[in-house]
Amino acid sequence: MYYVNREGIERRLGCIPEIAEAMDRLAASWTGSLNEGLAQERVLHLALEIVTDVGNFLIDGFMMRDASSYEDIVDVIAGEGVLSAEQAETFRGLVALRRPLVQEYDSWPRRELHPLTGNLAKLLTQFADDIRDYLRRELDPWEK
Repeated sequence: MYYVNREGIERRLGCIPEIAEAMDRLAASWTGSLNEGLAQERVLHLALEIVTDVGNFLIDGFMMRDASSYEDIVDVIAGEGVLSAEQAETFRGLVALRRPLVQEYDSWPRRELHPLTGNLAKLLTQFADDIRDYLRRELDPWEK
């Protein structure tokens, strides 16, 4: 029997609609202002933290292979069939932004719209659906 922190996963997935909405709004009305740039940094950071947090919950709960890096978290859950290869590729690019956003923020190009900002909202929403489907598929037979 597995112990998967479904509550922790759901709390993080529950943040996705607001983050996706913010991404869509930023992409649709981008002017390159400082406020937009700072908002973009934050939504990208939150998105990558959600993906890695949820991935870690799955890895721990289902006793998957330990991940050696943020990118490897994505690889592990993709290897277990949680994500498609296409999703994994995009999410690898997202989590690769962690270092620039957290450690190299002094050189982040705040006035530029990052390509993921305009493309990630739909994928994050699909991520939430896929995670919930995976949990139902893997856990619900055990909970009856």
